[in-house]
Amino acid sequence: MSLSRQVTTLWAKKRSQEGEHYWLPLITHLLDTQNTINWLFNHWFSDGQRQLLAQRSSEENIEKLVKFLGFIHDIGKATPVFQVKRSFDGDSELDIEILEKLFEGGFTGLDELILAAPQESQHARAGEAILDREGVPESITAIVGAHHGKPEEGPQDKQIATYTANYLQRDVGKNSADKKIQENWKQVQKTLFKYGLNLSGYESVDEIPDVNQPEAVLLEGLLIMADWLASSEYLGNDTAVPLFPLISLDQSFEELDMKKRFRNAMMVWYQTGEWVPDQIDTKDDLYKKYWGFNARPVQQIMTKAIAATKDPGVVIIEAPMGLGKTEIALLAAEQLAFKTGQNGLFMGLPTQATTNAMFARVEDWLEVLAKMQDENFSIKLMHGKAEFNEDYRQIPNASNVDDEGAVVINSWFSGKKSILTKFTVGTIDNLLLMGLKQKHLFLKHLGFSDKVVIIDEVHAYDSYMNQYLYKAIEWLGAYHVPLVILSATLPKLKRNALLKAYYKGKYGKHFKKNVIAPIGWQNQQAYPLLSILDDKEIKQITDFNGQSDQKSVELQVKRLQVTDAEVIQTVLQRICNGGIAGIIVNTVKHAQVLAKLVPDDVKLMVLHSAFLATDRVFLEKKLEKTIGKNADRPHKMIVIGTQILEQSLDIDFDVMFTDIAPMDLLLQRAGRLHRHCIKRPKTLERPRLYVMGINEFGDYGSANESIYEKYLLMKTDHFLSDKIQLPNDISSLVQNVYDNNTDKEVDQLIEARDKFNTDLQREEKKAEVFQIDAPNLAVSATDDDMTIHGWLSRGQNHVDTDERKAAAAVRDIQETIEVILVQHLGTGDFLMDGQNLKDCSPIKIAQQVVQIPGAIVPSYKINQVISQLETQTSHYFSDWQDSRWLRGALALPLDKNYLGELAGWKLHYSPILGLSYEKEDDDE
Repeated sequence: MSLSRQVTTLWAKKRSQEGEHYWLPLITHLLDTQNTINWLFNHWFSDGQRQLLAQRSSEENIEKLVKFLGFIHDIGKATPVFQVKRSFDGDSELDIEILEKLFEGGFTGLDELILAAPQESQHARAGEAILDREGVPESITAIVGAHHGKPEEGPQDKQIATYTANYLQRDVGKNSADKKIQENWKQVQKTLFKYGLNLSGYESVDEIPDVNQPEAVLLEGLLIMADWLASSEYLGNDTAVPLFPLISLDQSFEELDMKKRFRNAMMVWYQTGEWVPDQIDTKDDLYKKYWGFNARPVQQIMTKAIAATKDPGVVIIEAPMGLGKTEIALLAAEQLAFKTGQNGLFMGLPTQATTNAMFARVEDWLEVLAKMQDENFSIKLMHGKAEFNEDYRQIPNASNVDDEGAVVINSWFSGKKSILTKFTVGTIDNLLLMGLKQKHLFLKHLGFSDKVVIIDEVHAYDSYMNQYLYKAIEWLGAYHVPLVILSATLPKLKRNALLKAYYKGKYGKHFKKNVIAPIGWQNQQAYPLLSILDDKEIKQITDFNGQSDQKSVELQVKRLQVTDAEVIQTVLQRICNGGIAGIIVNTVKHAQVLAKLVPDDVKLMVLHSAFLATDRVFLEKKLEKTIGKNADRPHKMIVIGTQILEQSLDIDFDVMFTDIAPMDLLLQRAGRLHRHCIKRPKTLERPRLYVMGINEFGDYGSANESIYEKYLLMKTDHFLSDKIQLPNDISSLVQNVYDNNTDKEVDQLIEARDKFNTDLQREEKKAEVFQIDAPNLAVSATDDDMTIHGWLSRGQNHVDTDERKAAAAVRDIQETIEVILVQHLGTGDFLMDGQNLKDCSPIKIAQQVVQIPGAIVPSYKINQVISQLETQTSHYFSDWQDSRWLRGALALPLDKNYLGELAGWKLHYSPILGLSYEKEDDDE
């Protein structure tokens, strides 16, 4: 089927540069996108993704649909409303030349066209309307209408009748000339439509299938990715490396070699290999091969059990701290990827600190895979400070690596495209955001659907975050994404909820009716425990012969009801003959108060969230080097920190003091006590845990009760005995606290329980407000609920464009302000370490950020304070706006004593204590 000159004259893109005019014929962009999406489907998509889309049809039929979407996505640009659009840079000369080209192609009167409501028919919506007119199924037209990131509320079948001139240049065909113009546009649109049908392998529109909602989301994500790639003129900002460039205005479509154009672009863009997982032979000790140690009995048994699965969905690994769950999970990722046809990995963790620590381990594992397969694999660190991570910054760009078998970075996968990187390590909010309504959410779903997903420290998420976690897991189930979940202290109710969420997403309703499970699985308290959802069957592995290779430790527990000064005196007494004491408290302020009471002659380290980002990274590394595995430990030392110390840092205390916390978190903290088999001072050879903050039963102080529910603290207080056997007692202690059937054993609990239940219901309800719906697996040609129409309606403002707002939305935390601390003196401006800003690179300055505590800037004041800081920053550091690292950054000047003022508060920064604050009139 040949194309008329009219069709090839339509434009898709135009721009000016240094006096030169460029354009891209619409047909060129449609073919570029079709070629790209077809290549992505066949070469970038995982086998698992292709199988999912083809489960109700065939791969051949889905490929036809993919090609059709790629070609037809911008048919809405074949309209007068688009063709008369002005260029972005307002180049009227370019606009006139384009109109002249259209006139020569047979389009008349466009230079005089004035449309009453052009804004009502932006081209994605117009494309959906044209396809509605041509009889394409609604589930498919909705994909075209949403390819700029957000679906319409419903079908656009009334668009053309309501805004006829936008589509046909005339509202009414009053005379033969008007009718001829209208027919001309109809014919052009029908020609493109039929050309797209035939090129995709369809003979008629009736052959186009309906798709269900998860299938539509994946196809939408793939279309957006293909469109963005086919719209990339160059690889990143490097104009020397073209992908799909615009052409000179005097060139035509007919002059282009489309095959060569596409082939050159993909050779440049596709810079890494595809992971092809091997089947793991459980007869070999892969732990020895990968990590240099023999598999522990628990690791060996779990790896064999995972190998025996047929259609694995969820793997939940519950085992003690320090047993090697991460290694089990990484091997499981290979096993599950092989079984399910996945070709990527996402590892999610609670915090930036835990993510940074895990990133190095995943990078090492990936390097082994890359060398084994002799391919380069791309990796991405995903959190707000990723670009400041030194390990990450050392990884070479894929375009600069000639050898095979390396771990690299592909710069094209940035921003919203980051999750499309095949191997990713990030904070958990990246996964939780699968459930939040936001523009271009399809890309996030696409990015997760080709991976094995590992969630570490799953116990660390509160009831609000859990609602987003369950929603994300439902959608992972809908995509048949294998999921590995790790925890040392998982309540059984949460374990059951995780399994049910995945089952519901994969199979729909009727969990109780259809699931196959052993009797009493919901109340299983064995430890270690491996729970697997294999097809519709729940399997639980409880027998680990030889699990005693992890030495059992009896922990002595003592409640400490003393003042802060007496706490420090007790700590000093315990380490008088040497030893490392850890003090973990629930607030930064409490950590700082205790730190000030430590004598100057005692070695001290403090770690919490109120340090400069650079100082915190330095302190974390220093702490692991000082008291981590195989460290050369100091004779005597006190470490004071907050919850940071309970998560993923491989550190070891001889004695521990901790504020009261819910049982699972208390046990996580205890996991840093006598963690390794090393020689200890004689008086500290038996591990002791001192629990602070219990004034009396039911009274834990306002600070502790504002952070943790009093109900959980009371139950922890009740079930916490003076001796704990680790790891044997872990599960029973956690289950006793979180099982409401044990409430009757605890006195005076009614009021706290009622508050807990009320707060829980409120958090769950609040989490639902901006969440997407559960996946709808049904297929219908007429029901909007079964398409993506309205899927992202009524979302939260600004989460599309502000990463921090989006993360705050799924964590239910107050939006915060980050500032760069600068010592502003008469002699110049300096970093906190004394370096003059003039001698520092922009990236080094940008790293000197600290978060302003929420108490200083409540949400109702945040815009006012930001405005104040912006004014101050532009006054002192106007040149920051010229730097990509510093543009938009906020500075907080401090004086020679490292003191500053903000919003009526006095602030002070110390490299030992971090950022502290007090009301300006507190000492007046």
